[in-house]
Amino acid sequence: MARTQAADYDERKDAIVEAAAALFAARGFNGASVADIAERCESSKSLIYHYYQSKEDILYDVMISHVRALEQAAGEATAGAAAPAQKLRDLTQAFMALYVGAANRHKVLLNDLDKLPDARSGEIVAVQRGLIDKVGELLAAIEPALAKRKGARVPAAMLYFGMINWTHTWFDPKGSIGAAQLADMAVDMTLKGLSGAVK
Repeated sequence: MARTQAADYDERKDAIVEAAAALFAARGFNGASVADIAERCESSKSLIYHYYQSKEDILYDVMISHVRALEQAAGEATAGAAAPAQKLRDLTQAFMALYVGAANRHKVLLNDLDKLPDARSGEIVAVQRGLIDKVGELLAAIEPALAKRKGARVPAAMLYFGMINWTHTWFDPKGSIGAAQLADMAVDMTLKGLSGAVK
């Protein structure tokens, strides 16, 4: 007879992932052990291994949960009949909210992707490329000259991400400017500089 899953199974897995994200963000993947994760969860190593076969499996869940959340947010922000510029604003607001709310996961994604096996890192990179494509499509819809300039769409999207992806290294959400205001600043800089960049 198959073993039944505990009612709080998903919640416990989420707690493990959250604890691991904090440790990996602070110490790096190689600097945090399963024992460290167990200690942070006020649990035992054996319980951690009940949910995950390896530390690499935990790392994968830290990253895939983050990029899937970004993917879902991007899909929601770009659905509907809003103008492309408004979709970019909505998408950036959603991204910044996730970056602030999941800063540890975001930092781990940026720093430790190479610690995953190729198949798993490839899955995450594929989601990232989908996000880049979505932003590139929006930018080209906003500025048609971008679509006409060969090879410019991806660099334009990467420059956009360059503004927001590393905000975790300096941005204080409790400071004088909130995440929503920062997102608007990033969009305004993108929109007001985009036409000049493709001439």
